[in-house]
Amino acid sequence: MEAVAVLPSSCATSYFERSPVTIHNKTRSCFSSTSCGRLNRRASTSHLAAFTKHSLLFSKFSIRPPPAKSHARRSANGIFLPHLVASMEQVEETYIMVKPDGVQRGLVGEIISRFEKKGFRLTGLKLFQCPKELAEEHYKDLKTKSFFPKLINYITSGPVVCMAWEGVGAVASARKLIGSTNPLQAEPGTIRGDLAVQTGRNVVHGSDSPENGKREIALWFKEGELCQWTAVQAPWLRE
Repeated sequence: MEAVAVLPSSCATSYFERSPVTIHNKTRSCFSSTSCGRLNRRASTSHLAAFTKHSLLFSKFSIRPPPAKSHARRSANGIFLPHLVASMEQVEETYIMVKPDGVQRGLVGEIISRFEKKGFRLTGLKLFQCPKELAEEHYKDLKTKSFFPKLINYITSGPVVCMAWEGVGAVASARKLIGSTNPLQAEPGTIRGDLAVQTGRNVVHGSDSPENGKREIALWFKEGELCQWTAVQAPWLRE
């Protein structure tokens, strides 16, 4: 059986009336039109394919994504500032206070254990009823804030537990243990992330810089109330 090629009518009309060259060119034009039609149909359905023709999945060359922007000034949770980068060698002092809500809820032991397990050394501890004057001095940087009177009433509403802690990078590390100011934004595993739900009742205070750590310890502890001692576990914490 012979194969018969069927040409479009425009090509077959004057097949015997034209020269071979003309017929060849016309035939090529007809098949080119047919090929273009097929390509157009293929292009119109290309978006339905599982992978595009130039999919990077099977590419020999990988394209690296643009580098992420640096967040050197502060972390995502907003806890750290540049001066809070933990020192690997310097021993620091930090003031930690269990606020009235933490005392009333019986969380003192839980909070102390967090810092003990971390490896910090406790040098001062007392249960204390804070007078208004001391509270205002402690929070003097917030004096212009609208919530300042409410804050003072809160801190003086019941006894607080004052603590002085010492350790390598103690200030930054303690802030990380405590968590974000807003407990709902604090990471799970932090004190506020686990034990609090509202900024106005966030259980615990921690110094935000080594300088403030020294200032606050001097403000809340009198001379002779701090105890310097050597922990037997010290060689197991630092080389």
